[in-house]
Amino acid sequence: YTEHMIKILLVEDESVIRQALKRLLEKNDYHVDEAASVDEAKSKPLESFDLIISDLRLPGAAGTEMITLAGATPVLIMTSYASLRSAVDTMRQGAVDYIAKPFDHEQMLQTVARITEQARHQQRDKQQTSNSKFTRFGIIGACDEMRDVFTHIEKSAPTDCNILIQGETGTGKELVAKAVHDRSLRQNGKLISVNCAAIPDTLIESELFGYAKGAFTGANTDREGLIEAADGGTLFLDEIGELPLEAQARLLRFLQEGEIRRIGSTHTSTENVRVIAATHRDLKKLSDSGEFRQDLYFRLNVLPLKLPPLRQRGKDLSLIAEHFLKQLGEKYQKADLSLSAKAVQAIYAYQWPGNIRELENVIERSVILSHKPEISDQDLLIDIELVDVESDSSEKPTQNQDMGAMSMEEYAQRFILENQDQMSETEIAKKLGISRKSLWERRKRLGIPRKNS
Repeated sequence: YTEHMIKILLVEDESVIRQALKRLLEKNDYHVDEAASVDEAKSKPLESFDLIISDLRLPGAAGTEMITLAGATPVLIMTSYASLRSAVDTMRQGAVDYIAKPFDHEQMLQTVARITEQARHQQRDKQQTSNSKFTRFGIIGACDEMRDVFTHIEKSAPTDCNILIQGETGTGKELVAKAVHDRSLRQNGKLISVNCAAIPDTLIESELFGYAKGAFTGANTDREGLIEAADGGTLFLDEIGELPLEAQARLLRFLQEGEIRRIGSTHTSTENVRVIAATHRDLKKLSDSGEFRQDLYFRLNVLPLKLPPLRQRGKDLSLIAEHFLKQLGEKYQKADLSLSAKAVQAIYAYQWPGNIRELENVIERSVILSHKPEISDQDLLIDIELVDVESDSSEKPTQNQDMGAMSMEEYAQRFILENQDQMSETEIAKKLGISRKSLWERRKRLGIPRKNS
């Protein structure tokens, strides 16, 4: 038999039935091994089979014993019509399914195909999960901030509330919107994504709300807008802070009334759409200054969700880098690439202003240009301002010392002590990629008061 053939163990004491079933399965490209009792089956490597088909009534131990012995291998129990009650009990004990005798050939083949296909999917999902135990909803994250994000997705997805995702450019806001949609009651509807910054101000309203024939020059037919297209699903408005004020007023009316009117039309239509908005800008500040409608801000900000920048995500950096390395290595037929220790240090030292999107681009470029199995820090071609990973560790500890043995906290402590005389608090915070408030909290935690205080 070939390596990829599905292996089935058949445990049946009646040789006529056993042989007939074996012939049927082999004719349909299954590899079949057989046993006449549980004792005989025990001597075989049960974990190597994709499926065990066992009669319920066997000489000696009952067929249900196979369920315990089989471990992770699914067991299909065969039973006569008279014992259907026992068959249901076997399901409770862990049988994957049962089939009543006499069964027709088609019924048996369909049942076997369904179970083996299901088992293959479960195995694949299990492998994917074990390969990335820090992945949830298709998003990698092990740090506390990302765990909070996952909890937020879990709790908010089944509701129909509007969500506002805040975070720097490239932090994965669209991935989060997709995760919410996929776990919502609207998962069978469409998820339509619109980048408000990518559409000219003059076109954004007609894109979102559609237009009637003759509404303006060139409007030769009626056209459906993206809100109508998302009916029954979710509309993801990325960079909502770039939406012009007129379009904001129309969007607010839709969120309040659930109705839209195409440009140039007198007819309104009711649309059932959940809105998820995202921005890298401070909408609160924009609404205070009148650049963004305050009433729209409150409508969108029902369930706010903050995505941390990559530089504040600790060990997630190397997890995400390894994920991209594996994914892009396969794409470019360079499957066995790895990152050198200094490359990993460089990744931790860099501030990643473009966040995950920038990290993906850097890894992709390194994979394309790599000639060796190991990617060095020079191959990354990133501008390391804070840490020189080539430093000589015999020097006295300075900001240039190799960061490998240092935690981020130790590194921050060293950096603050060495630079507070010549740098302002704002500059130090910016270099460390944290806010001034976080710097103040870190100083308190580390016991480093400000020199000029």
